[in-house]
Amino acid sequence: MKQTVHFTKMQGAGNDYIYVDTSLYDIANPSRAAVLWSDRNKGIGSDGLVLIGKAENRYADFTMRIFNADGSEADMCGNAARCIGKYIYEKKLSRKKLIRLQTASGIKNLWLKIRDDNPDEVESVTVDMLEPSLDCRGQFAGTAGKEVELDALDRTFKGLFVSMGNPHFVTFVADSDSLDVARYGSVLENDPVFPHRCNIEFATVLSPERVRMRVWERGSGITKACGTGACATAVAASLTGRSSKKVTVIMDGGNLEVDWNPPVGHVYLSGPAEAVYEGDIEYGAC
Repeated sequence: MKQTVHFTKMQGAGNDYIYVDTSLYDIANPSRAAVLWSDRNKGIGSDGLVLIGKAENRYADFTMRIFNADGSEADMCGNAARCIGKYIYEKKLSRKKLIRLQTASGIKNLWLKIRDDNPDEVESVTVDMLEPSLDCRGQFAGTAGKEVELDALDRTFKGLFVSMGNPHFVTFVADSDSLDVARYGSVLENDPVFPHRCNIEFATVLSPERVRMRVWERGSGITKACGTGACATAVAASLTGRSSKKVTVIMDGGNLEVDWNPPVGHVYLSGPAEAVYEGDIEYGAC
């Protein structure tokens, strides 16, 4: 039986996803739907599919599930979380300015900044991304907490593994703009040191407060931005003495502000979120 599903396409720093309220629609096979709908030539076009649901426990308000463009399920996405905050508030699913979002990597607090000239519109969202981890045996089989060298085709990349709930390998290069991200990112993603593949960030430090970053996302390829990747990049840059603990991460789709706050250790991600358009799509038993 087919149904017509109403969706909202949203983006944060160019990281675009399709958002569906699962309290209204049953997406029985979200992996397949993500593949079909994310296709930029034959579908809606996006980096993946995000399902928003009502939380089933008292510790969270809503839930988030993320499926990459290849159908694989992701643990967390900072940009998607920020977009969900805007979605929930502006569609009046909640009027809270602090939303607790249940994700596969834990409950994230979202703080909404409402526009001064329009109380119904969210200007920006800050996400508490919790603590980064350098030692995650299920995600990284290398030496934790130290920069390691990985070979990819004709180059060797030195970088640091950082988990933001999902795995990241941050490598610092002289000029990320001229680097062939697809060529090297696709190889590094599948390096044996990553048991379940990895997101790869190619970063160039411009100043202690500004870092340029391009990303190859696990399951999606090159994307305009990555929220967890921006956080991992800021943590790696700080730990290796390349930057301060509060930086602007400059990506192809826009800028995000990252503030790492030891000794508590939580990473805070801030930036705008935008609705691109809404529409309807026919969905059957994929």
